[in-house]
Amino acid sequence: MHINYARNSSFPLRRSAPGVTDGFLLILKGLQVTVILSVLSSVLALVAAFLAGLGRLSPSATIRMVASAYIEFFRGTSLFVQLFWAFYVLPLFGIALGPMEAAVLALGLNLGAYGAEVVRGSVLAIAVEQTEACIALNMTRYQRMRHVILPQALALMLPPFGNLAITMLKMTAIASLISLPDLTYQAQLVRNQTGQTFLPFAIVLVIYFALSSLIKFSIVKPFERRLAVGADRIETPGA
Repeated sequence: MHINYARNSSFPLRRSAPGVTDGFLLILKGLQVTVILSVLSSVLALVAAFLAGLGRLSPSATIRMVASAYIEFFRGTSLFVQLFWAFYVLPLFGIALGPMEAAVLALGLNLGAYGAEVVRGSVLAIAVEQTEACIALNMTRYQRMRHVILPQALALMLPPFGNLAITMLKMTAIASLISLPDLTYQAQLVRNQTGQTFLPFAIVLVIYFALSSLIKFSIVKPFERRLAVGADRIETPGA
């Protein structure tokens, strides 16, 4: 089924009402879009979080200022407005983005701003004795960050990063506002064409819950255990 991606489009008008099977297949197509959007946005958010978070710890005042400006701007403005800027306003400046690209940009930069504070806080939470020991060993700033500070900080970052990943997944529903055929868009499409409300949105509700549980128990928890073991080895090298 072809879906119009025009910037002024809304949900397609009702044509022939699909059956239950057709509606379920539409929702499954929306699931694929939601997963792709979540993965791409998470990658962008992770990169932005580390760049901005470490940027706020930079000895350069210019880098700290740029990182702080990014964080404060995206945390201080609405994601809804940021999404509409990416899709409707940027083309006025010659930057035309499709629905997927605009959604990835808005979601990734927005969540990256929140993740940056997680990165900064986790690095600062490492005991100052660790840094002093690295300096005593004549390690460069890069060496102590790469080999000592970050491996321990990652264990602290992962739980809040997991929460941000789940938040990212749930926030992808906002992309339906710019006609991206994700789960929410497809559920609304099935509702418009069949008149059913409970079934499509019940299915979407269960899918979101299942995906959130998958992220938490199959991805985040195993990495937490692995990083915790690695951090213990750093702290107690003789163990």
